Amino acid sequence: MKKPLPKLTTDEEAERFVAEADLTDYDLSEFRTVRFEFQPKSARVNMRLPKSLLDAVKAAADRAGMPYQRFIRQALEAAVRQPRRGA
Repeated sequence: MKKPLPKLTTDEEAERFVAEADLTDYDLSEFRTVRFEFQPKSARVNMRLPKSLLDAVKAAADRAGMPYQRFIRQALEAAVRQPRRGA
């Protein structure tokens, strides 16, 4: 049986734990990938959406565990990375 992760209250504790612990001994099943955003956000976009769409976006963002504005930004980033059909 895997050990539960200890509660770490400081960055120093976390760094020491990761450096010294054998992470294969711990249950990491509830971990999820986190994407860090380093690029500054300097432009603003305002748009009108149907309330039902905004509610659906907020619910999807909540399920993904992130703020809805970040969820929208990531959806836009994914859309522009995809190759365009017929282009």
